[in-house]
Amino acid sequence: MTSNNVDVVIVGGGIVGLATAYYLGKQGKKTLVIERDAVGSHASGFAYGALSPLGGDGIPGPVLPLTIEAMKHHQEFSQSLPEETGVDIQYRLKPTLSLAFEEEEAQRLKDSFAWQQKQQGYKVGWLNAQEVNSLEPRIAAEALGGVYTEGPAEVDPYRFVLALLQASEKKGMTIRHGDVTGLIEDGTGLKGVKLGGDQVSCHEVVLAMGPWTIAASNWIGMPVPIEPLKGQILRMNWQGNAIDCTVGWAGNYASTKPDGLVWAGTTEEFVGFDETLTVEARNKIMSSVLKIMPSLESAELVQQTACLRPYSTDGLPILGPVPGHKGVYLATGAGRKGILLGPVMGSAVADLILDGRTDLPVEPFAPGRFSKKPVA
Repeated sequence: MTSNNVDVVIVGGGIVGLATAYYLGKQGKKTLVIERDAVGSHASGFAYGALSPLGGDGIPGPVLPLTIEAMKHHQEFSQSLPEETGVDIQYRLKPTLSLAFEEEEAQRLKDSFAWQQKQQGYKVGWLNAQEVNSLEPRIAAEALGGVYTEGPAEVDPYRFVLALLQASEKKGMTIRHGDVTGLIEDGTGLKGVKLGGDQVSCHEVVLAMGPWTIAASNWIGMPVPIEPLKGQILRMNWQGNAIDCTVGWAGNYASTKPDGLVWAGTTEEFVGFDETLTVEARNKIMSSVLKIMPSLESAELVQQTACLRPYSTDGLPILGPVPGHKGVYLATGAGRKGILLGPVMGSAVADLILDGRTDLPVEPFAPGRFSKKPVA
């Protein structure tokens, strides 16, 4: 068995894995990240990069306290990462406008006011049709109104991953490429991981392979019920003025990013590990976008991307120690909120490794919820 003189092996070079390496490195732990492809070459590098903590799966509910904490991590990173690496991660506050075209949609949005308006640091209000038009005259006249939220933000996902990579390397992280095919354990705990025909020694491992973490089900003898949720995004050149807020409807959105392009999405496709770009997705996205803002019909498609988000069967992250496997941790399942939740998930796992506990609100996401095995 080879030794890389590292304390922790992290399988997966996406945002969760790199964030884990970063926080462990801050405390002097040497980490080895094992990535099959290029770092950030899947969901982490091709996401939209929205930081919107007040909506999505598990919100309101168990995910909300985690997303609130996640924003604090991003606010800190917005200062520290550019200083440490010189990489502009393009963090900026970006209001959101969630539109309603039917009375039922409007009522659902209004029903969320009670708890959304209680969240410190966010300003949430209902805009009627006239107010929507004043904010953004190019929105379709058929819109009945929408919820306008100040407090969300965005980053460039690829730049963010690049900055995390560079900062983590400065803190002692190294990278190897290849396929991890299993764990090496005995009666006392973890001894290492199988990497192709090689073996890498370690006493702790973090499995953060996005939807590919399902492969770990066979390694740990319990289900890791995760599957890929494919999402496609269009980047378009448009001669109109910038869309200064993220305008959304029914899970779709359009906004101008710092690159000057309008980014529009997205799809939710359960098609396995298929990252093929499709005409069907492009047409579906454009249909939704044109309902939101008809004048985007003149936009020119520049790039279409696809990524596979890790989505668990109950829609919640899978985060924490694996029951019955000392030194083994899971960190996956952030779904459409991978960029938002990635840093706080990495911070939580680092806490668990360093201290055996964390003050972050991760109890609802314990892997043990899928197994009746006792915690080691």
